Amino acid sequence: MSSSSARYPVAEGPGTVSQAPQLPARFTDTFASHYVEAGGVRQHVVVGGAGPPLLLVHGWPESWYAWRLVMPALARDFEVIAVDQRGIGRTDKPREGYDSATLANDLVALMDALGHQRFAVVGHDTGYIIAYALAADHPDRVERLVVAEIPGPPEVASGPPLFVPAPVNNKVWHISFNRVDDELTEQLVSGREEIFYGYEFAVQGGEPLPDHALRYYFDLYSDPDVRRGSFGLYRAWDATLAQNEQRKSRRLGMPVLGIGGEQSWGDRPGQAMTVLADDVQTVVIPGAGHWLAEQAPEELLAALTTFLAPYRGGTAGG
Repeated sequence: MSSSSARYPVAEGPGTVSQAPQLPARFTDTFASHYVEAGGVRQHVVVGGAGPPLLLVHGWPESWYAWRLVMPALARDFEVIAVDQRGIGRTDKPREGYDSATLANDLVALMDALGHQRFAVVGHDTGYIIAYALAADHPDRVERLVVAEIPGPPEVASGPPLFVPAPVNNKVWHISFNRVDDELTEQLVSGREEIFYGYEFAVQGGEPLPDHALRYYFDLYSDPDVRRGSFGLYRAWDATLAQNEQRKSRRLGMPVLGIGGEQSWGDRPGQAMTVLADDVQTVVIPGAGHWLAEQAPEELLAALTTFLAPYRGGTAGG
């Protein structure tokens, strides 16, 4: 157990480490689930390891569990903090607060509660959106930023437009669907989680995820509160678009790494950041699709290890 989370009781039950299937060997020797009251929200975090703090922010439709295969190796050099976003997993699911600024503020409050003034952050998919907002809104808190597997923070000019080629539409249609601010979408998905989420996991490129992981996510998102909460970021899309227009004028000064899967967004996650940050590197992982941490954990670890090496040897986190 890491020192920063030691004062918070261990959390158990569905969605926590205690009931997560097929974790890496000796995972629970290093990591434990905790509930942390921060920013008015009870946040579920999985914490372990020692060293400078490294915050991992998952995408949709996943949870902290998406990082499980890379967490043990990262914990040899960092205090790893894998959080469930507001509305997802075991974190609280209020009706409001899903714009990117508020979601970023959740994470700042979490790191305050854990005693970390500065930290590195890795965001995947919707976690890219949140991690970028965190770095742009709170640049004094973020040492290094890694963003993965979407073609940039959403902005008005980039769409996606309503009519796009079929291969692109097949991958991004869920954004428009998830944005519908009505119980219709929740009702349509209810009882059809395997169909809806199964399609999303299958269409995004790369090797299929193992059955036990898919079943874990299907079960997690079968909770009606999780379904509603997970649509929250998309339903607040307009607010996030407006916030990102303001963020364009505040170029990021910290080092940034954009990572894409060869069979998914490729170099576009990094390319998108070149107009928003001064120091950007790009890595494309061969053969990988969208689900990098689960499809190509060793390759992702290699990219993170290289990029985070200067931070690992520093004194950040106090």
